[in-house]
Amino acid sequence: MTVAQTCPTPSSARREIPVAARESWWTTPDGTRLRRIDWPAPQAAHARGSILFMPGRGDAYEKWLETLDEWHGEGWEVTSADWRGQALSGRLGGDALTGHIDDFSIWINDLVVLWDEWRARTPGPHVLVAHSMGGHLALRAVAEGKVRPDALVLSAPMLGLRPDRVPSFVLHQIAKVMVRFGDPRRAAWSGDEKPELVHRARNLLLTHDASRYEDEQFWRRERPAITMGAASWGWIERALDSIRGLEKAGALEAVQVPVLLLGTTRDRLVSWRAIARAAKRLPGGKLVAFGPECRHEILRELDPVRERALAEIRKFLDRVAPACR
Repeated sequence: MTVAQTCPTPSSARREIPVAARESWWTTPDGTRLRRIDWPAPQAAHARGSILFMPGRGDAYEKWLETLDEWHGEGWEVTSADWRGQALSGRLGGDALTGHIDDFSIWINDLVVLWDEWRARTPGPHVLVAHSMGGHLALRAVAEGKVRPDALVLSAPMLGLRPDRVPSFVLHQIAKVMVRFGDPRRAAWSGDEKPELVHRARNLLLTHDASRYEDEQFWRRERPAITMGAASWGWIERALDSIRGLEKAGALEAVQVPVLLLGTTRDRLVSWRAIARAAKRLPGGKLVAFGPECRHEILRELDPVRERALAEIRKFLDRVAPACR
């Protein structure tokens, strides 16, 4: 039986909130309300452990429901949440579509509060899984000693921006100029002139699986307010500043948490070279590499790619975060 044949029909979780999950809100210390979704463990006394999944820039947890529900089916208690200023958790830019943040430390602080609350009430081992920008923030929180999961899984983490042949400090200087001579909240690119071309371009950047790509469009029609467009110039400048922080000698070398990194050499959004360099610097780092068969959203790819990624995650967690007995 081929890998693709193990999943002959799409998961019903892709376009509906699973019955076992509940959506709610949590409040940060500064009074900001952020959205979350929780799948309590199927049998709390025999839970495999707990997974907190944090999505990427412009993401909403709706597009990851399939994978989150599968982990829950394997016995994990699962939680995911919006980043402040994304999906249904407000906006920080100058309009309803642009993604902006004044500093990435704001997101780090939110993650720390969520992690501490979540870890205190869920069964271990406790695993942090994050995608793209979320992967960057998760790794930074761990590197700074503010979050200490039993294991960390990073899917296409944003450890460098494209074009990655240009050093990050050069990109950062350019971004600083753009911020200095304009509103930092203004969009860094436009996607409004020809929406049909933007739709096609996003698909080519994210996944080979047209059906899974359409899941995101389905949720944007069902819940229009989750839609996000371009990043602001302020976001780009702060992203590069945060990336350069992780590039400093000793930052990743001090991480004692086991880390699994999933990346593809054909990623056109984040730097594959930066992911490969980070894997070598992390004492407990393990890299799983994909090639032309895989685009940026590894866990939303065609079944052969996705099933390989999930199998690697399962094997990694069985080794570094064995279930409590």
